[in-house]
Amino acid sequence: MIRLLIADDHPVVREGLARIIETMPGLVVAAQAVDGEGVVNAVRSIPVDAVLMDLNMPGPGFIEVLRRVHDVAPRLPVLILSVHPEEQFALRALRAGAAGYLTKNQSPEQLRDALHKVVRGGRWLSPAVTERLAATLGEVHDGAAHESLSDREFEVLRHLGHGKSAKETAAVLGISHKTVSTYRDRIRQKLALRSNAEIMRYAMEHELA
Repeated sequence: MIRLLIADDHPVVREGLARIIETMPGLVVAAQAVDGEGVVNAVRSIPVDAVLMDLNMPGPGFIEVLRRVHDVAPRLPVLILSVHPEEQFALRALRAGAAGYLTKNQSPEQLRDALHKVVRGGRWLSPAVTERLAATLGEVHDGAAHESLSDREFEVLRHLGHGKSAKETAAVLGISHKTVSTYRDRIRQKLALRSNAEIMRYAMEHELA
């Protein structure tokens, strides 16, 4: 029996996922979480074989959650489930340690297949993501400007894009206000932005916030 932790901050979505999974032979929901901190705490205390995690939840952000989960359980596969199209976040999630990326418009059968594959140690990639991942190997970056950001810069961009202040972002990420300010300056330079308002506009225009 494959024991799953499902994480989503929307109760209706979480309950819907649990009901779908209950119909799948060999799968059982062992735990649920509503935010990033809850995911990490559950992984510490409840034995599970995989995590099915929404990309957008309250807390430190999916990249930081992936890092903390793998600090606790390095081999635990995490399958990202998101409303965002693959081109927005899939490569970033995979490079941060996710075992796969699945959009919420996929069928229950694809969800089942993805879960079984990542539990067996595989990666769940759509053909489009596989092609993009292969194309990035050894090539000069020519995608959207934010793809050149480091993972930490990307996290800070998303929090600022949601309207959080530098102080609020620092508290969520567990780093100093000064460090956030340094990342913010780098983001402005790399994306040619002049103010927090422009950072928010950029994040919204690229569906990052």
